[in-house]
Amino acid sequence: MKKAITILSIVATVLFVVVVGGSFYMLDYSLAPDANRTDRDSCFRQQFESYPESKLWVDSLTRVDALRDTFLTMSDGRRMHGFYVDKGCKKTAVVVHGWRDCAIKFLWLARIYEHELDYNVVMPELHACGESEGDAIRMGWKDRLDVKEWMTAFLTDTMVVHGVSMGAATTMMLSGEQMPTGIKELRFVEDCGYTSVWDEFAGQLKEEFGLPAFPLMYSTSLLCKWRYGWSFGEASALRQVAKCPYPMLFIHGSKDTFVPTSMVHSLFEAKSGKKRLWIAEGAGHALSYKEHKAEYISLIKTFLQ
Repeated sequence: MKKAITILSIVATVLFVVVVGGSFYMLDYSLAPDANRTDRDSCFRQQFESYPESKLWVDSLTRVDALRDTFLTMSDGRRMHGFYVDKGCKKTAVVVHGWRDCAIKFLWLARIYEHELDYNVVMPELHACGESEGDAIRMGWKDRLDVKEWMTAFLTDTMVVHGVSMGAATTMMLSGEQMPTGIKELRFVEDCGYTSVWDEFAGQLKEEFGLPAFPLMYSTSLLCKWRYGWSFGEASALRQVAKCPYPMLFIHGSKDTFVPTSMVHSLFEAKSGKKRLWIAEGAGHALSYKEHKAEYISLIKTFLQ
């Protein structure tokens, strides 16, 4: 009996160590910033290679010093970076980038709003992304409040928040909050966002490592709460969308496996009021515009009318 208890104790200790070690690894793997996040030359090069139409547009803005660097100090003192294109109008689009990305990699989206739709454009870089301060990505949850501060700082009569991937989750998480006063017309566009951080991480845990949610998801979520002040379960776009009273456009690629296309249907059903859903046929994750450029632009134009 004593020997059996000893063996069980050893096994339990080993399992505990494995789970704790796995939790630290998973959290760091998921929330670690891009090591090259401040390498502007690389980001511009990737952007222009993938979206050549962005280069002429950026060059035209640069010639007249219209693509401006800006820093905004958050209410808690963090210094956050972004870009701003000012057309001097009363319409502003807030473009929100994806996981481990930066504003530069979403200039293709900023171009649509500035060049095609005549909007001012604000491109914030989220916590621990690009040149913004921070040591861990927040997966949109706390970022939603940062984007709200950007909206307040660049407030105009008409505003639209448009995010892609993690930026889309940020957009939806923001949509359930009380908005800054003074906005007369507000709309949201989410492109391939996840239902919740829990759902996304659990899916990736199974897809990449073949592991079930228990126990690693639970222990890693607790670790995240202890280290960063938020848990995977509370970071829910689904719950926030259910509270959103503003019009929302949902976009998702039919071939998306990184954020499964099934998620957008749950999100669309949760949203009451004015809404629209477009499934981009054949598009993978965050590729709906690249695969269907004319239709993507036309859809946004129609939604904002």
